[in-house]
Amino acid sequence: MGLDSRDYYRPSGFGGFSFFPKVIKNLLIINVVVFLIQLIFENFTFGGIPGWYFLNRYFALNPISGFDQLGEPYNFQIWQFITYQFMHGSFTHILFNMFMLWMFGMEIANLMGPRKFLIFYLACGIGAGLFQILLSPLLGSVSAPTIGASGAVFGIMIAFAMFFPDRYILFYFLIPIKAKYLIAILVLFEFVSVNEPTIVAHLAHIGGAVTGFLFIMLDRNYHFRFDNLFNLFKRSKSFGSSAKFRKPRKFKGTEIEEAEFYELDSDEEEITQEEIDRILDKISQSGYQNLTEREKRILFEASKRK
Repeated sequence: MGLDSRDYYRPSGFGGFSFFPKVIKNLLIINVVVFLIQLIFENFTFGGIPGWYFLNRYFALNPISGFDQLGEPYNFQIWQFITYQFMHGSFTHILFNMFMLWMFGMEIANLMGPRKFLIFYLACGIGAGLFQILLSPLLGSVSAPTIGASGAVFGIMIAFAMFFPDRYILFYFLIPIKAKYLIAILVLFEFVSVNEPTIVAHLAHIGGAVTGFLFIMLDRNYHFRFDNLFNLFKRSKSFGSSAKFRKPRKFKGTEIEEAEFYELDSDEEEITQEEIDRILDKISQSGYQNLTEREKRILFEASKRK
């Protein structure tokens, strides 16, 4: 059976920067601003010491032990688990990470909501950092500060594969491949490449992926079960996966409404991409609970068709 263009994953957002979920937009802005600060510091020296050295010493994720380029003990600090996520080593480094954040993060942010998505994003970055600084010495890797959002991005990619496993992605913008296969291949590549001599922090990528997986598995809002994981490679259910969403519950006196299952009559009007984008934008601005019943039905029907 041929693939219609509607089967491919094309994240919304080309209509303008204002259509980005606010949490995605803020993360992009922060990363770009920090990268510009890094570029500025590269052109300054302080007492004969380059400015980038100070940024790496205080804000990159330093190893727990060892010595830096100047022979000084590494300056590991607890806050570096957050700050290192917003630093990048080159233009291509930040470009790739921000592209992946936008590509896979748009729908995950709309699905989780801005607050949970931000917690998820930072948690994946922290898990990536822990893998890097704790496991690197055990594998005999060269000690060096770690920077980049790649670990957090790998967590988002895992989330996308779990919620939308059968969504087609155009690999290299040419080859259609299902998300569950593409992301599984990328993660497997990281495992194979762990011991290779390279500046890429493969352990951090693995740590971000593992953290993202455990975060979703342990989140009570999603009924993923370990014995159902194989379904990700067989079929998709609600929102393209085996996830189930619980019934509405009350929290601190306020009813929190979560996604339910709907069936649309075949006679209803055709669902357009513009209508879906409008609904997703509304979720990012005011939350799923503020959708009308018709909008919820449209969103559910669109998820089944995808």
